[in-house]
Amino acid sequence: MDKFEIKIGAILFTLAIIFGAFGAHALKELVNEEALKTFEVAVRYQFYQALGFLFLGLGKEKFGFNLRAISIGMLIGLSLFCGSIYGIALKETLPFTVSFLGPITPIGGAILIFSWAAFITKIYK
Repeated sequence: MDKFEIKIGAILFTLAIIFGAFGAHALKELVNEEALKTFEVAVRYQFYQALGFLFLGLGKEKFGFNLRAISIGMLIGLSLFCGSIYGIALKETLPFTVSFLGPITPIGGAILIFSWAAFITKIYK
C-alpha cells in the first residue's frame, strides 16, 4: 500500500505543530502583532492541508484513480503558499529582503486550488 499522502499529512501536521509553538512562544518576541497574525494564517492553512492529505491517503482505495500527480500539485502549491507567507511574516528577522515572495503567495494558492479542483473533477468522472 502506497502511503504517500498519509506520510505527507503526518509530516505537515508535525511541522505545523512545531511552527505553531514557535509562533506562540519565540516569534512573538521577534516580530510585531501583524506579522504574528500572518504567520498564524500560514500555520492554519498548513493544518487544513495536512487534514486534506490524511483524507486523501485514507480514502485513496475508494477513489479508483491515481492521486500522485494531484498530491504533488497540492504539495507544491502548499509549499509556495505557506512558505511565502512564513517568509513574509519573518521578514523583520531575516538578513535579506523577501519582497520577491509577495507574488509567489497567490501562485501557490492557485496551484493548491487547481489541485483540489482536479481532485473534484476526477471524482465526478
